[in-house]
Amino acid sequence: MPKDICEVTCVHIDKVKRVKQLMVNEPIAEVSTIYKLLADPNRLQIAYALLIEEELCVCDIAAILEATTATTSHHLRKLYKAGIAAYRKEGKLVYYSLYDSHIKELIQQAFVHMKEHSTHVS
Repeated sequence: MPKDICEVTCVHIDKVKRVKQLMVNEPIAEVSTIYKLLADPNRLQIAYALLIEEELCVCDIAAILEATTATTSHHLRKLYKAGIAAYRKEGKLVYYSLYDSHIKELIQQAFVHMKEHSTHVS
């Protein structure tokens, strides 16, 4: 029998009720959308690039990804619609940044976690 599962069924009803009550009004589907978008390696690279360099134009991001501006724009549009990225237009250039400090923290903490985790598993 695997060591990572309960050997008997024992539901702690009080804990289950409390957690279910607290979760009922939370935007689970919306939050999962953020993680789904960031699960794409190209979009995660974009987000990380914007964490490193607070603001980049579409052409810069495309060069970082080694992708076309059309493909990059497609990814950026998705990030914008999900509230992960923001943009501003300056003349003929469009500059993107991460939407707010919450998104920055989310991305930064994921990378910190993985770096710490990899040192513990090695």
